[in-house]
Amino acid sequence: MQVITTRAELQAWSDAERAAGRRVGLVPTMGALHAGHLSLVETVRAHADRVVVSIFVNPTQFNDPADFEGYPRVMEDDLEACREAGVDVVWTPRVEELYPDGAPVWVEVEGLSEPLCGQNRPGHFRGVTTVVTKLFLAARPHVAAFGEKDWQQLALIRRMTDALGFGIEILGGKTVREPDGLALSSRNVHLGPVGRKQALRISESLSLAQQRIDDGERSRSVLLEAVRKKLGEATQARIDYAEFRDPATLELAPERLEGPTLLAIALQFAPDPDGQGADVRLIDNRVLEVR
Repeated sequence: MQVITTRAELQAWSDAERAAGRRVGLVPTMGALHAGHLSLVETVRAHADRVVVSIFVNPTQFNDPADFEGYPRVMEDDLEACREAGVDVVWTPRVEELYPDGAPVWVEVEGLSEPLCGQNRPGHFRGVTTVVTKLFLAARPHVAAFGEKDWQQLALIRRMTDALGFGIEILGGKTVREPDGLALSSRNVHLGPVGRKQALRISESLSLAQQRIDDGERSRSVLLEAVRKKLGEATQARIDYAEFRDPATLELAPERLEGPTLLAIALQFAPDPDGQGADVRLIDNRVLEVR
């Protein structure tokens, strides 16, 4: 496994692989790798001959500087996980490598970036689409994979890739969960014991909505009331959003659900009453089947 730090070296490596007729796949990450990231490696491997994993904590997508500073950085563990997963190249650029002049140039997807996480995190998705553009231009992949847990991000990347004509196939990786249902996230380690237990209300709410639909309920407002009631059991958290949206356009779902509908949830957890844990924001979603 090669570890590359510069854009020029990665571009040269990718060009050589392409010239040899091999397909290159990219898994962009911010490190603190878990089973969800490694499942994306397997997703890409099924569509490419060589797999690149980028590890870069992108400063331009953080609204809170403290959140950026507190993001877990465990490079040695990440490199070992990549070796075990059979990754061919790990790219670990410095901030100056991707933002040599600060951040004077932005890539922004209007519309899709405004609801859900875009409501309370201004500039977040502008940072995401800008850095992903830079990653694409450096790695020059044929295919790239992003997790479905952040459905909005996946939708944005697909829209951007198509609009800018990158010619890259964007794959969505299924959300990987703990045995009790909590979606894997690098942020889960910041939950206190009480918050960790109450975080299960998120996946339970997603299942509840699907069950109510299976039982015949089609009213968006009725389903939303049930979901918010279940989420309200997480007394350590406040609801950032819980919304029913169109999976492709992210527009608000109609009052009567008629087809596949995205239920997207974000909860902001506070530290436990005894001080354990920290402020943690968790997101999750499910595309509900409406027959």
